[in-house]
Amino acid sequence: MDPKFHLFSNGPRPVAPFSHAVESAGWVMLTGQMPTDPAAPDAPLPEGIEAQTRRVMDNLSLILTELGLDMSHVLQCRCYLTEFERDYAAFNETYQGYFPEDRRPARTTIGVTALAVGALVEIDCIARRPDA
Repeated sequence: MDPKFHLFSNGPRPVAPFSHAVESAGWVMLTGQMPTDPAAPDAPLPEGIEAQTRRVMDNLSLILTELGLDMSHVLQCRCYLTEFERDYAAFNETYQGYFPEDRRPARTTIGVTALAVGALVEIDCIARRPDA
């Protein structure tokens, strides 16, 4: 099965040359999302880790919806924080609200020195189509 490359017109504007998602054999890999507003891509980023985390998770949800999926299909997330020690607890508090307690994906969280567009957080994920 050839991979499918998805770029959605109502999705967040890419900050680099990539697709919103690529899928093959029922596996769907979503590009790391930034806390940019799809409706106003040049607007300032939300203030603080909680607001940026919500925007990133909402952007991931938007892409999943375009694919006919939702957060229940997410199996793994990779999370990147520029202020790991300062923001980790608040990030977790916000992030966990997007998944039922008994269905949280596997996750890796990494502290990094910088992210595109001056973001505090970026998250990518892998989902699986239920009928694959």
